[in-house]
Amino acid sequence: MVPPLARSARRAGTALEVEEYFAPQRSSTDQLPDPGALLQNLTIGVLEVLAGVREVDQLARWLDEDAYRALVTRANLTARARSARGVPAARPSHRILSIHCTSPADGVVEGVVISAGPARTRAVAIRLEGWDGRWRATSLALL
Repeated sequence: MVPPLARSARRAGTALEVEEYFAPQRSSTDQLPDPGALLQNLTIGVLEVLAGVREVDQLARWLDEDAYRALVTRANLTARARSARGVPAARPSHRILSIHCTSPADGVVEGVVISAGPARTRAVAIRLEGWDGRWRATSLALL
């Protein structure tokens, strides 16, 4: 007969192993698709969110929690500013000029996407990390 203390210790180890098994797993760059298309589409999506013509929730699957919260905060501020000026949301017409990528570590890509709009040229810096076989943006900065 196994003492109760030994039985509970075995369960704790098993529960920890199960939690680690189902937790998000890092993916190496070899297992992931080319990040260029995601960088381009995510940049257009972010610019549309800030213009007020796209919901942030539509980008949620490609953003981690911190990047999502930062984008929601920035979108709310721009919506408030548009409302105060009485400017309606309008679909922006941005053109991607260039995409620059570097890989500081396996499964990590840092990219800068330069886009030209009708009024000015903008840069969007995005850090992508490989999780569960797909890229997720862990940091966004709109310059």
